[in-house]
Amino acid sequence: MSVRKAIFFDIDGTLWDWNNVIPKSTVQALYSLRKNGHLTFLCSGRSRAYIQNPRLFEIGFDGVVSGCGTMIEYGGKTVFYKKLDTELVEHTIHTVRKYGMRPILEGREYLYMDDNEFGKDNYGLKLKAEVGSRLLTIGGEWGRWEISKLSCATEDADQEKCYAELDSYYDYMIHDIPVTEFVPKGFHKGTGIARVCEILDMDIGDTFAFGDSANDIGMIRAAGIGVAMGNGSEDVKLEADYVTTSVTKDGIWNACRYFDLI
Repeated sequence: MSVRKAIFFDIDGTLWDWNNVIPKSTVQALYSLRKNGHLTFLCSGRSRAYIQNPRLFEIGFDGVVSGCGTMIEYGGKTVFYKKLDTELVEHTIHTVRKYGMRPILEGREYLYMDDNEFGKDNYGLKLKAEVGSRLLTIGGEWGRWEISKLSCATEDADQEKCYAELDSYYDYMIHDIPVTEFVPKGFHKGTGIARVCEILDMDIGDTFAFGDSANDIGMIRAAGIGVAMGNGSEDVKLEADYVTTSVTKDGIWNACRYFDLI
């Protein structure tokens, strides 16, 4: 394949499994892609503050699309960032809590979570383990947040009323686990890919996207070729141009070989 491609990879369930293990075949595929002149990007629903694991960056990527398209880095520099207005964030916090949701605010430098709302909840414990000093409290930083999106634990919450009240500001990605991502209206991973193509003056038809879950559908639809992982959800597989094997069964390597990228 002679034309340079830009390839975008989700992280969880795509680049690594649910134990954060990256298959050796995936690492080799990524090395080979860049050696062949293609560009590789992380493309995650996680905000940038939540993408810190050195094992990811040791592989080497040309850029990062984070926060569902709200932040883009290329060549080590931030080339786009959508910051939420502080007044909107304050209104959102009050609203989600009013309806029984527990928020986690997500920015490029920090995440914000109040311990009294999560305690020993696995979701909160995972954040503490992975983010460390980049995790601050919402109340302790009141009015000083710097975020581009948020997520909420939604069990036992009045979700429909909450979504209706904030619908003019956010698009929602509702996951099978009781968590919903609140993303600024009109943003998703696919808009991030489109913006990268504008920045690089590339045809979006020369892109590939690899993903496995609901928040990957935007990029699977937007890319020239969308690839669903074999371990992915059925809705993603239905949207994909190609379904590869699972992350633990050399899914990325197999798809890259199938499309003659490596």
